[in-house]
Amino acid sequence: MSVTIRKVESSRDRRKFVKFPLELYKDCPYYNPGLYFDEIKTLTPSKNPSSEFCDSALFLAYKDGKIVGRVAAIINRRANEQWSHAEVRYGWLDFIDDREVSKALIDAVIEYGRQAGMNRIQGPLGFTDADSEGLVVEGFNQLPTFPLRYTPPYYMEHLEALGMTKVVDWLEFQITIPKEIPERLQKISDMVKERYNLHVRKVTRREVRREQIGRKIFDLINRTYCDLFDFTILPDKVIDHYVDIYLGLLDLKFITLIEDEDGKLIAFGITMPSIVRAVKKCNGYLFPFGWFHILKSMFFKYEENLELLLIAVDPEYRNKGVNAMLFCDFIPFAAKCGFKYAETNAELEDNQNVQSPWAMFEHKQHRRRRVYGKDI
Repeated sequence: MSVTIRKVESSRDRRKFVKFPLELYKDCPYYNPGLYFDEIKTLTPSKNPSSEFCDSALFLAYKDGKIVGRVAAIINRRANEQWSHAEVRYGWLDFIDDREVSKALIDAVIEYGRQAGMNRIQGPLGFTDADSEGLVVEGFNQLPTFPLRYTPPYYMEHLEALGMTKVVDWLEFQITIPKEIPERLQKISDMVKERYNLHVRKVTRREVRREQIGRKIFDLINRTYCDLFDFTILPDKVIDHYVDIYLGLLDLKFITLIEDEDGKLIAFGITMPSIVRAVKKCNGYLFPFGWFHILKSMFFKYEENLELLLIAVDPEYRNKGVNAMLFCDFIPFAAKCGFKYAETNAELEDNQNVQSPWAMFEHKQHRRRRVYGKDI
């Protein structure tokens, strides 16, 4: 039978959309699901504040009466205006190894984009940069970090057969955490601290609320990342949404702030214990016992990997060694907690400012992600 594409119109179909990868990857040791409640919320327009500047549609592919693929078509009007292009994004792309299925899904996104006046398709991308991005093209034999998704090797073969080509690559690194701070790193940290009158700060939940630390962090993200590939500068409502989600979830001991003498935030590092295996164990469901596995990994019995979620330095202090202060605070704490490795999230392959600090540590580049696109 031929492939049938159906647009998701109901909550029931949306649940099918979110659950499909659990069946597709049930025998794959490297697939990492997202949190079910978070996926549902993100993919429900009335619950996702990004819908203020994003139009979207979800599509399911059926063959022989079974779901065999899914995809989200997204038009981020804010990013299109910011980057002066007319792009429809595809995300949440999953399908069986069948060329007819992958073509039907991408054709559905192309048609959605054309009807809205778009002239280019590219992805995998989400509503904003907080969503999983990129297709795995290297490093298929390991679990990704929590914010990112696994994809199998045949995905890139299908997209290339559809005329898609590389737009940009992201690299991911595994860094061995030293037992002691490297002497050179400590010297740089001390010099930067003295020269610019900077200090390290840890915060409590009361301080986070009282001083709107979350808003300050995301304001710095907007300033720091605004020139990176297809980045969306986030408005206040979306910032508040992410603050509620992430700062409510994270253990504040894993957040390091750097402030100047006037208390202005000029850099931060956000890390977290890996919860990938815990989320995989419960297939992304918090209930009935998923919450226990996740909280255990986050607060009580850590995995050997620590995830480097975000590092940002105010552009005014870029290339001045401020990162050294973050690492000098992070290394003793991570070693004391028993972590062996730190894993970065995706970093643009040509972003030397981000990657250059890894040269001070034993490290390896162990995954690569790619955005594929073409004109339509």
